Amino acid sequence: MFYTLLWSNKTLLIKMTNFEWPWQYNFPPFFTLQPNLDTRKKQLESWCSLVLSWAKHHKKYTIDLTEAATSELFHNKSLNRKLTSDAIGTIFAELKKRGNLEWNDAKRTRCTILWRSAEEWGNIIYRWANNAGLSVCTLYELAQGDDTLNEEFHGLDTDVLIKALRSLESKNKAELMLSDGNEGVKFF
Repeated sequence: MFYTLLWSNKTLLIKMTNFEWPWQYNFPPFFTLQPNLDTRKKQLESWCSLVLSWAKHHKKYTIDLTEAATSELFHNKSLNRKLTSDAIGTIFAELKKRGNLEWNDAKRTRCTILWRSAEEWGNIIYRWANNAGLSVCTLYELAQGDDTLNEEFHGLDTDVLIKALRSLESKNKAELMLSDGNEGVKFF
């Protein structure tokens, strides 16, 4: 069970949501990379989709590979099945190839999962800012503020947020202001 904490009119609301596992998650061979290339291609597609859906549901942006290996994502305890480290590496390599993963360190032990591209996040944020009539706001207000509580980008990882705003900058739709702890953005 996953709990989302929401503040509404100074009242804490708890929203309970369950992640819905795809049927493959309860199919034991899913946890062993298949040797047949066509089957493996479909299997990797399913795993990539699962990783992105899981990360989106749990609003996970950074994944530590050591922790991931023992998490429910790669270990189905009811089946007593889990992916090997090599298989997880293969899935992450596929996510990288697709543009849904960026390594955070040279040893490839931590990564950022992008279920939306920086450009997609930027467009969502830009639409929201225009609809809200905002021209300037802090990064904290965007990612953690009360006004964005019901927005998909609420809680967005700071690094992903900056990449999203840089994509807007490249289109002359925004200007990032990052200096001396004053982090904000001006929308055009």
